Amino acid sequence: MPHVPIKRHECLQPLSRDHHHGLLLSWKIREGFKRNVEVERIKQYADWFFVHQLSPHFELEERSVFPILGNDHESVKRALAEHRRLRRLFVDMKDITRALHLIEEELEAHIRFEERVLFKEIEAMATLQMLTDVALMHADGEYNEVWEDEFWRMPR
Repeated sequence: MPHVPIKRHECLQPLSRDHHHGLLLSWKIREGFKRNVEVERIKQYADWFFVHQLSPHFELEERSVFPILGNDHESVKRALAEHRRLRRLFVDMKDITRALHLIEEELEAHIRFEERVLFKEIEAMATLQMLTDVALMHADGEYNEVWEDEFWRMPR
């Protein structure tokens, strides 16, 4: 069965684009390991991505998207728990290799959950004004990657 893209409400599309970049982070980490790139190089990029892209995205979701359903909603509880877990993994300095592998797996699973389940529930419950407010909050959040060490493109 072919993959059919999810048609997201236009006000949530910028968040879905953020999710696309998060999926690319997971892919880049996988590629780094496949290509035997030094863990420190992968970690530096992951840290940059976390500070400049992922953390602001989490904050936006927690401040303006999740309240549409409320913090007691089961899907919101799950998403918040996953945000906490991912934040801990990004600052884990004990076993960086293990943390990066877990980030790669758990971030992808988290994004798939938000896109396939949580955002569908939000679209079903949100008013047009709520969705418009989310879009306005994200207005300055354009993706801008400035990273020169593209380790994921190295020849194998």
